[in-house]
Parts: sequence; structure tokens; C-alpha cells
Amino acid sequence: MTDLEAELRRAVRGEVGFDVMARALTTMDASNYRRVPLGVVAPRDADDVAAVLAVCRERGVPVVARGGGTSIAGQATGTGVVLDFTRHMNRLLAVDPEAGTAVVQPGLVLDRLQEAAAPHGLRFGPDPSTHSRCTLGGMIGNNSCGSHSVAWGTTADSVRELDVVTARGERLRLGREWAGAPQGLRALVEGELARLRTGYPELPRRISGYALDALLPEKGADVARSFCGSEGTLGVLTEAVVRLVEAPRARALAVLGYADESAAAEAAAGLLPYGPLTVEGMAADLVPAASAGLPRGGAWLFVEAGGGSPGEARARAEAIVRAADVLDSLVVTDPAGQRALWRIREDASGTATRTPDGTEAWPGWEDCAVPPARLGAYLRDFRGLLTSHGLRGTPYGHFGDGCIHVRIDFDLLTGAGVARFRRFSEELADLVVAHGGSLSGEHGDGQARAELLPRMYGPELVALFERAKAVWDPDDLLNPGMLVRPAPLDANLRFAVLPREPVDVAFGYPADGGDFSAAVRRCVGVAKCRTTSASGTSVMCPSFRATGAEEHSTRGRARLLHEMLAGEVITDGWRSTEVRDALDLCLSCKGCRSDCPVEVDMATYKAEFLHHHYAGRRRPAAHYSMGWLPLWLRWVTRTRTAGLVNALASVGPMAALAKRLGGIAPERELPRIAPETFSRWWRRRSVEQARRMMAEWSESGGPPGARQPHDTGDPDGPDAPDGATDNADDTDTDDLPPVVALWPDTFTEHFAPEVGMAALRVLEAAGLVVMQTPWTKWKAEVGQTPDGETWGYSANPLTSRGARVCCGLTYLSTGQLDRARTVLRRTLDLLDPFLDPRLGESVPAFVVLEPSCAAALRTDLPELLHDDPRAARLAASVVTFAEALERYAPDWTPPALDRPVTGQTHCHQHAVLGDAPDRRLREAAGLTGELTGGCCGLAGNFGFEKGHFEVSAACAEERLLPAVREAPEGTVVLADGFSCRTQLAQLAGVRARHLAQVLAEGLD
Repeated sequence: MTDLEAELRRAVRGEVGFDVMARALTTMDASNYRRVPLGVVAPRDADDVAAVLAVCRERGVPVVARGGGTSIAGQATGTGVVLDFTRHMNRLLAVDPEAGTAVVQPGLVLDRLQEAAAPHGLRFGPDPSTHSRCTLGGMIGNNSCGSHSVAWGTTADSVRELDVVTARGERLRLGREWAGAPQGLRALVEGELARLRTGYPELPRRISGYALDALLPEKGADVARSFCGSEGTLGVLTEAVVRLVEAPRARALAVLGYADESAAAEAAAGLLPYGPLTVEGMAADLVPAASAGLPRGGAWLFVEAGGGSPGEARARAEAIVRAADVLDSLVVTDPAGQRALWRIREDASGTATRTPDGTEAWPGWEDCAVPPARLGAYLRDFRGLLTSHGLRGTPYGHFGDGCIHVRIDFDLLTGAGVARFRRFSEELADLVVAHGGSLSGEHGDGQARAELLPRMYGPELVALFERAKAVWDPDDLLNPGMLVRPAPLDANLRFAVLPREPVDVAFGYPADGGDFSAAVRRCVGVAKCRTTSASGTSVMCPSFRATGAEEHSTRGRARLLHEMLAGEVITDGWRSTEVRDALDLCLSCKGCRSDCPVEVDMATYKAEFLHHHYAGRRRPAAHYSMGWLPLWLRWVTRTRTAGLVNALASVGPMAALAKRLGGIAPERELPRIAPETFSRWWRRRSVEQARRMMAEWSESGGPPGARQPHDTGDPDGPDAPDGATDNADDTDTDDLPPVVALWPDTFTEHFAPEVGMAALRVLEAAGLVVMQTPWTKWKAEVGQTPDGETWGYSANPLTSRGARVCCGLTYLSTGQLDRARTVLRRTLDLLDPFLDPRLGESVPAFVVLEPSCAAALRTDLPELLHDDPRAARLAASVVTFAEALERYAPDWTPPALDRPVTGQTHCHQHAVLGDAPDRRLREAAGLTGELTGGCCGLAGNFGFEKGHFEVSAACAEERLLPAVREAPEGTVVLADGFSCRTQLAQLAGVRARHLAQVLAEGLD
């Protein structure tokens, strides 16, 4: 322990972290920059803040105040002590509906304030796209704005009073008319009135530099307003009184389609006289291809109108549409429809980090602002500048305020690329100034733009900024290197420390060119994973919501992996215990793969890390007990000892011993193994059916048709498996029923054969021919048909060699990737005749009932066996139960059940497979109601592992268990995943069912 750490521990009541993990988690924000702190302190109150400042002032150690860490200009990073306000100083202290104000602490997340104000018909006006995780302290420090600034202004417009501790320990309450101003500030301003009156451009989004003009007498000498946007360089905020605005009772969203971005930009200013709440713009190359419902056009304006009633809001939106010269338009009043459209806009901060061809793009020039009337001209010049430097970027943002966000495909990995980054930045700064704009129209200057402030303000006004900084912080203790005497814009780049050569890894990382470093770089820090409450169908990030700890967020884990690769803070590489411990509570739910705007896939990264971490070493017991689960269950099946195993598991001491040896949570009940596997049941059924069929053939003189499904008619072709005779006749096969193969996943096979039975029944009722995987000849137990060697489909998943197909899920989730490769290659070998490229589209559809197994086959298989083309062919042929019915039995009508449902969409289905076919199937069957999002918390082996029970239960209690408890009597509880059904049974005593089971019951 260093002397500084020891002294801080004595001085403060909050947590002090100088360990590797605490430092590694705070090296970066959402910018291009990285600075390694000495340590992190989570103060409990203003006294703790003052104590930290006193200790650091004595030792000359810089202090950086940090909120949600979503700053995109570098100002939330530092080399000294970082103050983390999100852990303790995160409360809403009061809401006064009469006065229209709230009292908040700096670590309060904006959405929590909005939720508290909403019952009073109030809200906080500014709302950045990071509203679910950004803090009020960070918003005040950066003078954040958001999409509603055309109606309600910036954060500075919403601040009334601020409690601040200065670097020298003064406690000030800042307000208007010089209230709380530090000594010397008034004299400084009064000596420079002329410069302050003429040195600032007039535009709605001017955030750059210090807002010293707010101290002019004609502006009320508003010290609190002047403090906003100072980026933690003047004082440390400990409390704030903020203004709330009246929220409209109803809203309507008009989406206006234009030919291109310039047309949309030029139209934006003309809509302001109609009093819109938002005028947001984005172009087609930022809109996901799957985002249907937008009007025609190459660019869009999202214009929101408010009203006292839905009719009034719609009327105002329609008036805006009539006033606009558009290609096409859409007015949405449905709240769910509006949220879906707004999500496209809000996720742009992440989706913009990849160009359409997958090239990385970076922040740095996210927030330039020009007068709204000049936005169209500015964007044309901006595009020209990009082209001249050979760069690409897609502007979007607050068109109504002239503020533009953009991520640009800078090369920040090479010296030449960094040099081009600097040249472009300097020229763009001049272009913004030429259009009368501000280098920052939101989120502050930080390290990205502070160096260029003399180009905007001139050296005299910047010198005045330095004098103001000296009044507030004469020792330059607070966030040095920002705003005044700034660090160079091309220093401290976070990519400089990463390895230049690709890291040797197991997965293929196809979206990142096979480069694990590039995969880790995906996380730019927008921190959507730090959302404290799940909404809609979202899943990410359940462990963060359960713990509230940064290291258990997707971003935190990505930061630790970044530092592991860098090797400066985390020095033991793949053997790092810090990374291991952070990943330990990752549920591998894959929610980040779809919910993260940049599609970070932490489940894959976790498997990769565990593969390397335990290479050549003994693994945790759970990796053997649950990672090898298919092997153990297969042994039980072969020895026919399921009854004995279940009996032993029901004896308390024996179960406790088994759980202790297997690394299983003592709170868990061991699932019962089915006395008869699904395959054994199906084999008996198939043999009986075959014998009946052969008896009929004997009487009739042979089978009615010779061609087999998927027979191409080529007698020498590969279409008849296992050396079977290919009967090449002219039989018309157009009327043959579709053939699908049912995948014998481990959970259906050994724990829930009733799900397979139900699925088989429904699929056959829909007119499908259902075969089990893999396909083999009928042997002696069936007999031979009259014409000799006719082949059929076996119900037995075990081939004559004793092997069976497997998705490898349990090996993947425990990071046993060598074993997973072996299992998956064997699976491909078993299915080889049906993955032959000469079959074309005749590869059968493999129906996988367990969502986690389907997701493993769809994504993990081709990414792990990226060198085997059969992997991609099998992945493409995997379908869910609902997809099979929709694709191969489109005319089938399910039974009319007419019952309400509740439950949860499996997290892997949400993240990888999609649930739209399931929704349509439920609707067709009259199963009404929505399933929740989130994660059940069991997540395969995760919830069974020792030490995970508490987090597992907390995840279930977030959404799933309350939804089930609150459901009315008679509601069907749906859960397609075995884990979800097990969690409901063990924590709530509720029997949930697979959709196939519910439909099968309806067939009666």
C-alpha cells in the first residue's frame, strides 16, 4: 500500500481502490483517450470529497471527478485520483413539484430523476442518448443537451444552485448575482467586459471553453450557469438544485424523409417556428437494414410534437408534416412505436462506430455546432473535407440546433494515421469557425478539442480562461490538461498500447478480421450495458443490474480485456485473476451481442479467456461436472442408471456431497434425469411404425414410391446417405411433404423428453416429415423392405460407431474450446453427407428446440470452426421450432387456445435467433400477452455454480419472477429454455412449458 493510499483510507469513509482492477476500470471513458490513474475513491459525502482534495493537494496529486464515464472527449480520465460518484453520492434528495425543482447528488443517473419527476407531470429538460446511465454531475460538468434542447435548452439552462468544493477546500454554494463566487472572479470579469461581450459566437449549442459570458451583468452574473461545462476543472460538485419542466401529456413523432442528408439539414431550421420538441437528423447509412417502418428517403428528421391530448399532439405533428417539403412522412402516436424509432436514433452513438463495410470509426469530432441556418452548407463543406483526407463518416444528431455527431474512420493505430488525424482536426476546427460555429456543441472539449480553442476564441480569450482557472484552482489540481494548458489532441490515445500483431486466439472473430484486439476495441464506452433497469425485450447486462459494479458490466469487462492486452496495468495476460474474477459473473447470456450498439460479444470473449486462462491447468470442479454434462448423461443412458442417480440425488447427504464435489451451489436442487430419453422413446415409436408399415408393404407388394426426400435424381449423386441406393426414376416429388430433422439436444434428450414429444407431435400435425439427427439406415430391429437395401431415417441419435451430434454448448460456456472443437468436428463428420455443397438447397432444416443450443450452432459453431465450410452450412440450416412451422408449414393453422401468457423470451433467442416467428405463432394460436425481456439468471451452468446463486436469483427477481407472480389465474407460463423452466420451478415453484407443449395440448 502506498503512502497516498494509506492516507486516503484514514481520511475518508468511502471505498479507496488502488488495486489493479479499480485502476484498470477507469483508464478510459467513451473517448479515444486513455490515462492510468493512481487510484479511485468512491466518496460517501461532501466531507469525503473535501478530505480527498486535502490529501491530494498536500501531495500535488491531480483529482478527476467522474460520473457515468460516458464522456467522449477524454475529460473523465486522469493520472491522479479519480472520484467515482456513482457508488454512494447517487441519490435524489428532494423533488418540489410546486417550485418545479429537484435536489440531486452528482452520481444520480438521469433516468432515476425522470422517473421521480414523472408522477408530478414534470421532467428534466436535457436528455442525452445516454440518459439511462449518464449522471447529473457529468451532465453539469459537460453541459449536456440531448434531443430536446430545441425546446428546453442545455443543462446550464436547467441549473439553479450548485454546491461545490474547491481544490483548496472552500465549500461554495453557487447561484446568481455572484452568489458563492470565489474571491477574485468578479474583478476578473469586470475588467474584461468588452472582450466577454464580443468574444463568443451566438448560437444555441456553444459549449466550448468556459462560459464566462454568463457572468456579464446583463445576464444576471449567473455563477452556477458559468460553472456548467467546466469539465471538473474549477471545482468538485457535491449537490445541485435543478429546474424541472412540464412534460407534455401526449407526444406524436413525425418522421420526415428527405433525399439526402443535406436536404434534411437545410430543412431543419425552417421547422423551428412550429415549436417542436425535437428536430433530430440521421442518414440511411446509420439505419440498420432490419429497421422497417421508416418512410422513403435517404435521410430523416425525427420531429416530436407535444400536446395536452393525443389528438392535439398528432395535429401539431401533422401541421409540421404539411409545412415540410418531404419525399415521404410518417406520424406515430403509439408510445411503443415511438420508442422503437427513437432507439434507432439513440443507438447511433454505437452503430456509427462501424462504417457500412465494417471499418472502425472513432469519436473526436462528435459535437461541432454551427448556426442551424448554416447547417446544410456546413455539412457539404464537411463532406468535402472528409473526402480530401480520404476519410469517411456519417453525420447525425441535433439538426435543429445545428449540432452534429459523427464517427470517422481515423487510423489511430499507425503514426501516419495519427498524423492525418491531427491535420484533419486542425482543418475542421478552421471550417467550423468559418461557419460561425463552436468546436463543441455538447459534451465538452476535453482533450479532443481543447488544444484547438485558440482557433475559435483567439489567444486573448483563451488566456482569460487560464486566468479564470487560476482563480478557482490556483494549484492546477483539478483535471489538468483539459480546457486550459491542454494535452495535445493526439497524445494519450488508447489504441497506442495495444499489440500491433494479432493475438493467437481460438475463435475466428469474422466481424473483426480475426483480430481479438479489434474485437475488444469494439467497446467505445457508450455504456448502454450500465443501464440500471431493463426495459422492453432488452437483456444486457443482467450481472451489472444485479451488482451495480462496473467490473460486472460489459464495458467494465471489455476495459479489463483491453488492459490485459496492453500489459501495463494488468501484467499477467491470460493468467490475470482480475479479468477472471470480472468474467466470473458474466452469465454468457449473449445479450450484449444484440443490445450493445457495437455488438460486443462478451460471452465469446469469456469463453476465449477461460480457454487460455486454464490452458495446462486444473479447472474449477464445475467445468468438469457441468462442462462435461453431455458425457455424464450419455454414460447414465448407456448404463441405464437414471433411476439410481435420481434416487441418490434425493438423499440429502448424497446430494450435498455431489454438489460439493461438483462445484455446484448448495442452494440448488439437482435436476432429475428422465427415466427414458427422448431418443429411446422415439426409437420405440419408430420401430412400431416401421413394422406396421412393412406389414402393409408385404401385403401390397412394396413401398408406394421409390424416391427419397431430397433425391436429386442423379444415380451417382451424393444425395442418398450411408451408401443407400439412389432410385433415379421419374417420380414427381413436388408433392412430397417437407422434411425436417429434429436435433437431439442434451436438455431435451435427458431432462425434458416431453418437450421433444410435443414438438414431434405438432410438427407432424402441421404436415411435416420429421426425422431425427443424424440420419442412418434402418437395421435389423426394423427388418428390410421387400426390395432389399432401401434406407430410412433412424430415431436413434447414436450411430453404429457410438457417436452422436452435439452443439458443444457446455464446453463452450466453460471455455473448454479444444474439447468443443472435437465435439463439433465429430458432429460435422456425422452430418457430412447432408452438408455436401453439391446438395445445394437440399440440406435439411435442423429444428433445435433448446434456444441456447440453437444459438451455439448458429453462431459459435462457424466462429470456432471458421476453417471448416461445413460449419457455416450447418449453421445456416438451423431453425427454431416456430421458424420451422412458419417456413415449412405456412398454411398450417395452430389450435385456437385463446389464453393469456407470461414468461420470458430466452436470452439467446433474443440475442441470436430472434423471436418474431414465435410472436406470430403465439398470436395465431390466440396466446395473448408479451413475454418479458431480461435473463432468468440460471443461464445454463452459471446459476448452478457455487457462489453464483445470489446473483442468479437477483436476475430472476428483476423481471421474470414478478411477471409470473402478477399474472392472473389461468395464465400459461412459457419458457422455451430448460434453464428458464428450471429457474421458475426452483425459485417460484411454477411449472413453465415450451411453446411446443402448449400447442400439443391444444391439438387435443
